[in-house]
Amino acid sequence: MSDEPHLLVREEDGVLVCTMNRPAKLNALTTDLFDRLGAAVLRLRDEPHLKVMLLNSTGRYFCSGIDQFEDVTQKADATGDTATAVREMHRLQRNMQYILDEMEHVEKPIVVAHHAMCMGGGLEISLSCDFRLASENAEYAFPEGKFGSLPASNGVSRLTRYCGAHWARWMIMANKPIDAQRALQIGLVHEVWPEEVFEAEVMDFCRHLTRQNPEQMGAAKIAIELCEEVGRDSARHIERMANSALFLNPDYAAGRVEYLKGIGSKK
Repeated sequence: MSDEPHLLVREEDGVLVCTMNRPAKLNALTTDLFDRLGAAVLRLRDEPHLKVMLLNSTGRYFCSGIDQFEDVTQKADATGDTATAVREMHRLQRNMQYILDEMEHVEKPIVVAHHAMCMGGGLEISLSCDFRLASENAEYAFPEGKFGSLPASNGVSRLTRYCGAHWARWMIMANKPIDAQRALQIGLVHEVWPEEVFEAEVMDFCRHLTRQNPEQMGAAKIAIELCEEVGRDSARHIERMANSALFLNPDYAAGRVEYLKGIGSKK
């Protein structure tokens, strides 16, 4: 058994790079990995020099789903204590939901980079990220239906919100996987690149984000999230209030001057 942490964390040019590191287990998710991911999200939130988080992985799969669910089920089969197993599964789901909610709420962008298969809990994590980028060999699936369950750590709700009920039925009810190009077509991912340039393109995108105005990105993230949950009139109030707050930031005036200078130099 490897003594290496299940999530490797490092900094690169203002990017907090978090790499799932269980290649022999197809990056199946563990409590250790979730604990480290939760700590990384708090670090992103609290350390001003960190502008972006990137979540990626080592090995053949991006992620094969949650490891503990299988362990809990095996224990229930061995002991007959299904009630305890169900409580443990609910505890794991609540912990996962809490971390994924924190990822959505942190006022900095989180990028996820998929290669090969992204399944179950790995896809649920990805749906909580702001930007989803795919290698051309990426595949996506929610296999929970094959053993009589649902992707219940907000997987159903987030997939339906981002891709619509039409594709949620395809992936969750029919248990059908999709490839990277279909994922791009339905809005599950933002961009797809060839394998040979994928890592470089992902880092270029992350560095691009580090050069954007952090207050604007934070306000945009909050406003977009809130506007998804309310009616049209309320959404308009939200965007106006968010923009008014940005107008008071000294960076707004300085940024506007630089922007106008740039336009003038092109004439």
